[in-house]
Amino acid sequence: MTRPDFTLDLGLVRRRAERAARGASIPDPLAREVARRMGERLEYIRLSPKRVLDVGCGAQADRPVLRAHYPQASYLGIDFASSTLPPGQAAGGFLQRLFGVGRGPGGLPVCADARFLPLARNSVSLVWSNLMLNWLHDPMPALLEMHRVLEVGGLLMFSTLGPDTLKELRGTLPGHRGDRVHRFIDMHDLGDALVKAGFSDPVMDMEMITLTYGDLNGLLADLRGAGATNAATTRPRGLAGKTEWAKARADYPRQPEDGRLPASFEVIQGHAWKMAPTVTADGRSVIRFDPKVRRP
Repeated sequence: MTRPDFTLDLGLVRRRAERAARGASIPDPLAREVARRMGERLEYIRLSPKRVLDVGCGAQADRPVLRAHYPQASYLGIDFASSTLPPGQAAGGFLQRLFGVGRGPGGLPVCADARFLPLARNSVSLVWSNLMLNWLHDPMPALLEMHRVLEVGGLLMFSTLGPDTLKELRGTLPGHRGDRVHRFIDMHDLGDALVKAGFSDPVMDMEMITLTYGDLNGLLADLRGAGATNAATTRPRGLAGKTEWAKARADYPRQPEDGRLPASFEVIQGHAWKMAPTVTADGRSVIRFDPKVRRP
């Protein structure tokens, strides 16, 4: 599912996330709202996980949502930007983290890449990922890893951003010098990727969340504060001129009722299951024989 014409500088993504974490004073309102909505979906899913993996956990802001639903489950948070993790908690024994975390307030996160999870196969019951996949121009390696670490019967619960995210900003900024706003993967393409990664019965839907701002500077400040600024390898180099930004501010659409600037986020939420494999790694079919029950 790679897009050869659009890639992200993942080193830059990491550095900006770390810088944003060091300067963060308030939670990301979009991520917190999406986490709340993801938590509501858990109420309709029958699952009693022993171990929960939060991929892209940041400062573990979603942990209360997960603990509210699964208070007895061990929790492990993973994030690739070490500065997003609580101070002094990015190192330690892995086995201690995997088997000793989550049963009290002292669970420790791990600094690791979602594409190379430092976990054994079939080691977790639930993978939770809130607005992390949109930071990968090709989420397939991460989906494969999530499938690998899930036990059979385990669940992937995720959210990501769709193509209409920040459509107002994309339509306002000139694109002749390169990508000014990230491009995001369509829900249907993501569903295909889930199936290719080995997941079964994917269920997804989309909803638009609109934040409003008094001016364009407020929107840009929020994006910078969340570390969500442009990291495309095709982004324009150099500073934009005053004339270009003045035109963007004048052209940005406003809401007719109050004159505020809307910022749309196409939020894709979904879940999928890891079922027993039907083929082996080398392509051979798996045939299962259930013993007959002898009747008296």
